[in-house]
Amino acid sequence: MRKQERYRHLISYFTHNFPEPETELAYRNPYELLIAVVLSAQCTDKRVNLVTPPLFEAYPSAEILATATAEDIFPYIKSISYPNNKAKHLAGLGKMLVERFSGEVPATVEELQQLPGVGRKTANVIASVIFNMPTMAVDTHVFRVSKRLGLVDAKARTPLEVEKELMKNTPLELVPKAHHWLILHGRYICLARTPQCERCPLTHFCRYYEKNWPNKPDDPQNKL
Repeated sequence: MRKQERYRHLISYFTHNFPEPETELAYRNPYELLIAVVLSAQCTDKRVNLVTPPLFEAYPSAEILATATAEDIFPYIKSISYPNNKAKHLAGLGKMLVERFSGEVPATVEELQQLPGVGRKTANVIASVIFNMPTMAVDTHVFRVSKRLGLVDAKARTPLEVEKELMKNTPLELVPKAHHWLILHGRYICLARTPQCERCPLTHFCRYYEKNWPNKPDDPQNKL
């Protein structure tokens, strides 16, 4: 199957079944989402959502976060991955938001990446979710699922290579949604170690399924 056909199948399925996907991180404003995404690196959204309510109560704005030290922040986030580094990132992030961006979350990927703890993936998430910009955040789920489905070439080795190929082949107006489609599919069906192919609705155009389950009689698509 040609790559463009795979994209057409992907878009057709998700626009009909999940037309309005959303992030699973809990937030009320751009500042809170920025903090949550920084904390979510190599950590589950579920764990982050348990940690952030008391953190946001203690530091409800960039101005207040700017007064905190890493030692102040650490007790609130000690149960997530890499709490020492992330506490330092948040302390520096608060100060930079106030000193360089007047306490507001910047709107461009380039400016966002100036903040401590904010790499390209995090910047793309904020630009997409908050500002509805056509940016594709490639995390481990997006990287894995896009390669398994055959949306990107097997030779793509880096998140940036995957990002460029997804951007090239996805309609710009659908890029923010496609980011969530791929993440959620990877989180709940196309798992890293044990992909749930037996209940996946995308097997009819999945390169991984074609390779590993040729002519499988109980293909879920045969039951539709």
